[in-house]
Amino acid sequence: MAIFKRVPSDNQKGKVSYSTGIVNGIINLAVSEIEGVAMHGGKKGIKLYFEKEGIYAEISVKVDYGYIVPEVAFKIQQSVKHNVEAMTKYKVAKVDVYVVSVETLGEHAAE
Repeated sequence: MAIFKRVPSDNQKGKVSYSTGIVNGIINLAVSEIEGVAMHGGKKGIKLYFEKEGIYAEISVKVDYGYIVPEVAFKIQQSVKHNVEAMTKYKVAKVDVYVVSVETLGEHAAE
């Protein structure tokens, strides 16, 4: 499990460390806020890369039939960026959203 550390500014003492599991949880929450979308494979649907420029996230989702895919993907990007940056103070460099399927009402109810 990777640990991503943030060293506070000069007037603060100590440091804050986050595991990838914490960031995964924040992303799951951010995606769950968006109507008409569900994670594909739970936490396995999230890949994170911690780079100098910030966090890079790849998120696989299922979209419900009737929702406009580009709009949903954009809302996911906004929500993930906002929530991760607000809760961890880390910069999100990039959020790639992969729509793996469009689910009809019958398919969604079967799960």
